[in-house]
Amino acid sequence: MSNRLEGIAASPGIAIAPAYVLKHTAYVPTRSAAEDPAFEAHRFREALAQAKQELQSIRDLTEARLGAQKAEIFEAHLLLLEDPDLIDVVFERIEKERIHAEFALYDVSQGFIDMLLAMDNELLRERAADVRDVSGRMLSRLRGEAYSTISDIAEEAIVIAEDLTPSDTAQLDLQVVRGFVTEIGSRTSHSAIMARSLGIPAIVGAGEEVRQIVPGTTIILDASEGRVILDPSPEELDAYRQKKEQYDRRRSELAKLKDQPTASKDGHTVELAANIGSTEDLQKVLDNGAEGVGLFRTEFLYMGRSTFPTEEEQFSVYKHVLEKMDGKPVVIRTLDIGGDKELSYMKLPQESNPFLGLRALRLCLDRQDLFRTQLRALLRASRYGLLKIMFPMIAVLEELEEAKRLLQEEKAKLLQEGHAISDKIEVGMMIEVPAAALAADQFAKEVDFFSIGTNDLIQYTMAADRMNEQVAYLYQPCHPAILRLIHMVIQAAEAEGRWVGMCGEMAGDETAIPLLLGMGLHEFSMSASSILPARALIRDLNKAEWSGRIPQVLAMRSQADITDYVNKFLRSEA
Repeated sequence: MSNRLEGIAASPGIAIAPAYVLKHTAYVPTRSAAEDPAFEAHRFREALAQAKQELQSIRDLTEARLGAQKAEIFEAHLLLLEDPDLIDVVFERIEKERIHAEFALYDVSQGFIDMLLAMDNELLRERAADVRDVSGRMLSRLRGEAYSTISDIAEEAIVIAEDLTPSDTAQLDLQVVRGFVTEIGSRTSHSAIMARSLGIPAIVGAGEEVRQIVPGTTIILDASEGRVILDPSPEELDAYRQKKEQYDRRRSELAKLKDQPTASKDGHTVELAANIGSTEDLQKVLDNGAEGVGLFRTEFLYMGRSTFPTEEEQFSVYKHVLEKMDGKPVVIRTLDIGGDKELSYMKLPQESNPFLGLRALRLCLDRQDLFRTQLRALLRASRYGLLKIMFPMIAVLEELEEAKRLLQEEKAKLLQEGHAISDKIEVGMMIEVPAAALAADQFAKEVDFFSIGTNDLIQYTMAADRMNEQVAYLYQPCHPAILRLIHMVIQAAEAEGRWVGMCGEMAGDETAIPLLLGMGLHEFSMSASSILPARALIRDLNKAEWSGRIPQVLAMRSQADITDYVNKFLRSEA
């Protein structure tokens, strides 16, 4: 076994500590007849109640540490414990087949897991971990055993595991746990998302060699590079201790830029904003010096619950966000459900390709009752800050015109009802469909701004599912075709006097930022933790020089050529 492993950098940072190998016992019960099925059903009912109590406690702990939005995963787990397709089927199998509760639970839950793992969609496959977590917890209770030992870690350690369940991650004691490495997982897995929320270094998807790590082995975890070094030499330890000191010093230096303007060397100013999914993210937005919210994903208001949020519930959230940002611009995206985001209580029709189906604004125009409720809540909240409303997934002008018509209708109704509405609301759209990018000159006449959603724009332009590992090589933000589309959109907007933002991951990419600055992008919206590094980079760049390089870049043949070109100048300007 090599002393170096490579994985996916899920949450940046550097840690040095002994390995703590976490193993959930893989218990596989055998099928056997039950003398008293009623007693088995009683045992299962008791295990169910205990699992619910445990998960409620973990949910409360997570909410206290990370906020309500991060605790929503445990709402999903609790809903699993009430899912008739899982729970009722177990009771039915116990009664009809007269088998022990352990086997009935294992067999039914394993069927769920196998079905989810066979799905094409990575996010759906990751739900298998939720079912495994919930069923494993109940199986442990049926056997009278504790489910997890992660809370028993008492000394400084880096956790090694096949995967960390959401409940594992929520129980990490940050006083002793310095980071974690998992065999499987992706940047979108629950463990990766929660690691970033906790600010703990993490590497996921490091492969089967993770299983061979011996407990107690000293480990260097370089989660900025996706590298794990096992049993390092004294020279490696010294080098990484210095690198960690440099990393920590760099973070301290960046913190000084919190209240500084975002301006290039030659005085060109741009706006650095943050992407958020809940009100709990706002403090990090402010702590990192964001100049606004460039994307508030409102779909999270609809998830982790069993009914649609009411107008009053939505109004309260939007009002809170606008007030908290204290006059800074807030771009709120209307409901973007469909594709990889589903609502079980909405009962959407099954589609063979949901990413190209009834989703986002298409769904809102089809379900106007839901859309009008959200528009009313947004309009009512507008008086409490600087609101900008953004429509997602627009492909043709007719969709935009219909959305604007509904917005105006609800505004007229609210004014008639006596509600106060801001007269400074801007209305914009996302550019994430190639057709919209190509027709940006027409769309620019109808909106106040564009926000380029590069995550979808890249996958649709390259015809490659960004969640599919087999075609991940085609997810190329700096490919000439992508850059030409972005340049086209910015030019079309400027011709009509409109501003352009970007809310995809590309906005915080070190290689892309000089090019986007040179093209004239007005607003960069990214995760809160990326804002200060982006500000530091922009302050070292000359906007006019990068504008002059754009024609040459757009004529290049590949992303590799462009990346090499950009990095050459970044090294010389460092």
